[in-house]
Amino acid sequence: MLRVAVVGSGPSGVYTAQSLVQLEPGVLVDVLDRLPCPYGLVRYGVAPDHEKIKSLQNNLRAVLEHGRVRFLGGVLVGPGGLPAARLRELYDAVVYCVGAATDRHLGIPGEELPGSWSATEFVSWYSAHPDSTADGFVLGARAAVVIGVGNVAVDVTRILARGTAELSRTDIPQAALTALAASGVTDIHMVGRRGPSQARFTTKELRELGGLPDTEVTVDPAELALDPGCLDLPALPAGQRRNVEALRAWAHPPTRDTARRIHLRFFLRPVELLADAGHVGAVRFERTAPDGQGGVVGTGQFKEIEAQLVLRSVGYRGVPLDGLPFDAAHGTVPHLAGRVVREGRTVPGEYVAGWIKRGPTGVIGTNRPDAKETVTSLLADASTLVAKELSEDPLAVLRAEGVEPVEWDGWEAIERAEAELGASLGRGGVVKLPDWDALLAAVRGAHT
Repeated sequence: MLRVAVVGSGPSGVYTAQSLVQLEPGVLVDVLDRLPCPYGLVRYGVAPDHEKIKSLQNNLRAVLEHGRVRFLGGVLVGPGGLPAARLRELYDAVVYCVGAATDRHLGIPGEELPGSWSATEFVSWYSAHPDSTADGFVLGARAAVVIGVGNVAVDVTRILARGTAELSRTDIPQAALTALAASGVTDIHMVGRRGPSQARFTTKELRELGGLPDTEVTVDPAELALDPGCLDLPALPAGQRRNVEALRAWAHPPTRDTARRIHLRFFLRPVELLADAGHVGAVRFERTAPDGQGGVVGTGQFKEIEAQLVLRSVGYRGVPLDGLPFDAAHGTVPHLAGRVVREGRTVPGEYVAGWIKRGPTGVIGTNRPDAKETVTSLLADASTLVAKELSEDPLAVLRAEGVEPVEWDGWEAIERAEAELGASLGRGGVVKLPDWDALLAAVRGAHT
């Protein structure tokens, strides 16, 4: 009998568990998570108005309800929790699927001014992540600047512009809904340092901006004209071509009075956040130009855009894991086909999958083949891994050592409590519990 611990219950962790039980009839899998809730970024990263993507939770649920898979939430692995070395003693193998836990920084003056936030902080707030303590994002703001032109940047731009009527039908926490309903933000500038043809958002996400009620999207025609790719559409890959075609449709000055306006800007590199009475008041940008090699160079021309709210969406980065080697340059754990590499040699029994393996790239579906590669390596090592004696069920050992995991019935209690909260608020659906206390109270209620 092969016992495997998967650390992390997001898509990469669940797909790892799925591959294990599909490819090895004798395996038992415990999926551990620091949070009492499963699904990782599908629960706490996908925007609340993206119900179709969020419905992926139903597929992940089917894996976690498999007879040879257990969900053990509320288990911290590492400093302050279960030591990684102890986890390795309890299981034949451990697969780390912990994602990329921190944000990249701009590295410019004023970045830490009040009113300047990472996009992740904003996403955690409107997703009710229990670690989120930030608040007051839109309070007193008239204009917002979103730095970055990927899908996360589009998400936060859309949520800032989305009407309360649409958001109230989602699972967004009540406090965030109330704050956004009172928001005075009328202008949102989403800004990239390179050209439209190099933006990383997908066309589907981009086009959603054009369908927001009482919101107009504008693009500066001069910035489109700066991009050589925009001048030769047939030469662009299909995705980039569709992006440029969508942007061209918005390349005009404002044409109507609307409650909100989204300005999509390009070839502007942030160089400083400017203070106004101790709070961010504007962003100073340098105009860039194509360098002929796929990058950009500064032109020495500068522009300021007013903003009382700045959301920095410039990428994620992995952090070192307790007891594992770490490649600081790439923010990943060194590996060979998923096997952790220590001092140039693979370590049977220790594996990685997902962003901590490959970096923060790809979409949710990218985790399937990535997980399968790691599982294939693990199962090739199986004869070596099961050679050690495992005394008893790891869950019994954890409980004996004072660890009380949130099992599947605890998660189901959280789901019931969120449905009850939505009904009590008249929201017509599930509303997320906002913090650790509320989540754990729901779990305790299931056991009384």
